[in-house]
Amino acid sequence: MTTHISRFFLNTLLAVVCCIGIAASAWAGELIIGAGAAPTENIFKKIEYPLARVRGIKVNLISGGPVPAWKDLDAGKVHGATGGVGFTDWVELMKKGGYDIPDPTIYNSWVIGQDRIKVVTNLDVPVASLSKDQLAGIFSGLIRNWSQVGGPDKPILVVMGSKIQGTVSVFQKKIMDNSSFTKDVMMGTTAEDVKSRVVRNSGAVSFIPVSQVDYLVNCPVIPDISRPITLVIKGAPSEDMQKLIDYINTDGQKYIIK
Repeated sequence: MTTHISRFFLNTLLAVVCCIGIAASAWAGELIIGAGAAPTENIFKKIEYPLARVRGIKVNLISGGPVPAWKDLDAGKVHGATGGVGFTDWVELMKKGGYDIPDPTIYNSWVIGQDRIKVVTNLDVPVASLSKDQLAGIFSGLIRNWSQVGGPDKPILVVMGSKIQGTVSVFQKKIMDNSSFTKDVMMGTTAEDVKSRVVRNSGAVSFIPVSQVDYLVNCPVIPDISRPITLVIKGAPSEDMQKLIDYINTDGQKYIIK
């Protein structure tokens, strides 16, 4: 009897050990990726589940924006950095922030998607369209009331995000011709937080990745603001990183926001 019980517990223990081993090996392909708003919202949130289920690769995101993502890549804290900005503009963005890239050739980069930036307002500002000049006036602080651009007689509240540097950089370049933003702003963090502040505050306006736009905000017609979503690594891609890139470019396309 004792022998049977011992054998039963031994078999159970072996089964548990095997399960633990399988669980551990299932996540052998784990990648840590520093990410900006565009790749987080448009790509990784969309492919997270099928990527893990089909390819056995788990992606852990550090969503702090493209600037800290690049710094984390250099520090060896992440396997890759992603941002809603082209490689050359990304290097310039880092330099602008006081972080020099002495040798850009040690990095490899891939465009893994495309994104559009949309301007959103609180629903109490039902403006149908805004021109480039009007947008530049609003975000520079020269235009301070919605009545100046065909909206209601209501003060404009500009909302900015500290963790969407790629989005800010592209908007500043394409809409504002690199002129300065107004200092009189409500400060948020991620794209999700910025949108939430626009929803909650009367007269608010900001710009976010298109994937964040829904019925909770007004989205006026504006000039097209398109941008690449870029993945950057140091050196050659690992086997798991190559699997991630291949999946994004093939099966993952059906999940990614266009």
